[in-house]
Amino acid sequence: MDIDKIIEKAGGAEQIAALAGVGLEAVRKWRQSRMVPTKHWPAMLRVPGIELQDLNPTDNSAPIRQERETDVPNTCPAGANAALVLADGTILWGRGFGAHTGGAVGELCFSTGMTGYQETLTDPSFAGQIVTFTFPHIGNTGTNTDDNEAPKIAALGAVVKEDVTAPASWRSLQSLDGWLQQHGRAGISGVDTRAITRSLRDNGPQTAVLAFPENGRIDTAALLNQAREWPGLEGMDLAKEVTQPKRSWTEGVWESTRPTRTENRRRVVAMDYGAKNNILRCLVTAGCDVTVLPATATAEEILALQPEGVFLSNGPGDPAATGEYAVPAIRSVLKANIPVFGICLGHQLLALSLGAKTYKLDRGHRGANQPVKDLETGRVEITSQNHGFAVDDKSLPQDVKVTHVSLFDGSNEGIASTTLDAFSVQYHPEASPGPSDSFHLFERFVAVMDRRAANAGA
Repeated sequence: MDIDKIIEKAGGAEQIAALAGVGLEAVRKWRQSRMVPTKHWPAMLRVPGIELQDLNPTDNSAPIRQERETDVPNTCPAGANAALVLADGTILWGRGFGAHTGGAVGELCFSTGMTGYQETLTDPSFAGQIVTFTFPHIGNTGTNTDDNEAPKIAALGAVVKEDVTAPASWRSLQSLDGWLQQHGRAGISGVDTRAITRSLRDNGPQTAVLAFPENGRIDTAALLNQAREWPGLEGMDLAKEVTQPKRSWTEGVWESTRPTRTENRRRVVAMDYGAKNNILRCLVTAGCDVTVLPATATAEEILALQPEGVFLSNGPGDPAATGEYAVPAIRSVLKANIPVFGICLGHQLLALSLGAKTYKLDRGHRGANQPVKDLETGRVEITSQNHGFAVDDKSLPQDVKVTHVSLFDGSNEGIASTTLDAFSVQYHPEASPGPSDSFHLFERFVAVMDRRAANAGA
């Protein structure tokens, strides 16, 4: 029986999700893979009219295309030594580079940036994801120790069109191939990245497995099953995996057009849900003395530092899952009437703390050319983004207003409380890579703390 008919018999996507105890994102992946994972068959068999043979993917009702794509020998074609296997049955052969892997499984996405592949791969927001780069010349400037946005690579792997060439930059200290090997991550080249991008654009993000085994033998059937069994990012708390221990940060933005403010600096606690280094640099340049706390820090630990402001960083995963422990802490900070500024995951967590809800986007926003409109000024900013979840405008309470919207799909890009000094944006004002149109938001955050200090006579 076709997957759509199974969902229809169960009463729709929401009903089948409740019956199987999964989220709507999982049901969407079932549609993509055209099958229900075997572990959920017992639940499906409780639906009147669904029999065991209806759930068997080898049944005659299964799409012919799927049967042909999955019936692939467990050896690589000539010239290939790696494969990218998608949950819908698509198998893309290519040439591996970086570290060998039997199979890294995660959400396949694409990034449209023409520069900054090192910053992208080390951005903690890409944890749990395999990144397809639409720009063809990835690796041509090599890698260095300065451009990392975190101590280790967060992305699970890289997909590129052209073979990685030798570095051609005076800043390069190591090739992309060697750098990936050092960090235990694989890449695959020789792949039609345009086809991947079109598929993800039209059908939404999909689970994939990147395999570059040392022995050259690739079991495509096993990899396909691995892709189809992966639960997806919905419900995953990845902030705990990428957060770092408590630390101080003193470095400002490199070659900034704005001088670093050195007087009347404001004490800020930055919550690290997967913070990029350049975020912390921007805070310092804007005039903050920054103490970074891990994602799991309690309200007591935050307030003990007597901050004049609290910053909520970017990060990966489902905000609702991270919110289980982050929201109570943020609500205590808001109750203490301390200014709050959040970006990306921090934006979503602030929204949850103010009483709103979040949801999984059909199409995520990733890349350095995302147009966003400021509703208060009418100004359009070109922004850098990486997120697969969004704040639900309809769920915002009356004392929270929408401040920014995406000009791609109209989704929420910013909010502000009308009763508290708390605001946030979905995009990345720190860029790295990308435009720096939105640095003024860091200055706005500091201005709020300055006003508070002036009113208090500090």
